[in-house]
Amino acid sequence: MDYFQGVLVFHIISFISWFAMLFYLPRLFVYHSENRNNDGFTKVIKIMEFKLFSYIGVPAMWATVLSGSYLAYISESFSTGGWIDLKITLVITLIIYQIYLGKVRKKFEEDNCFKSGKFFRVLNEYPTIIMILIVYLVIFKPF
Repeated sequence: MDYFQGVLVFHIISFISWFAMLFYLPRLFVYHSENRNNDGFTKVIKIMEFKLFSYIGVPAMWATVLSGSYLAYISESFSTGGWIDLKITLVITLIIYQIYLGKVRKKFEEDNCFKSGKFFRVLNEYPTIIMILIVYLVIFKPF
């Protein structure tokens, strides 16, 4: 059981790291879109966006998905019930969301993204809603 708990701790840390990127990158996009005419600012924020996405977001996503898959594989309580299917579906939507953020980041890098700060403020709410649903599913296992 100690091995299971170690993997679970790793999974939770990975999940937190991944969500840090999912929460903060769209906020950087808000600042980027609202200051796109400030060359000094955009030069710095492009570096921040790249490092956050590439060095934190991508590895944390893979660590979360792989450790979560392993936990589901080794534990019958994790792999039974419809709640796990819904959780997996929500995680897949987060992966799609991250892919979209990566495409937006590339557009900003090429100075080719013209969406508003308001758009990114609204977009930034998605991971919060999904996080609430996932935590609820894991704690209460409603079905």
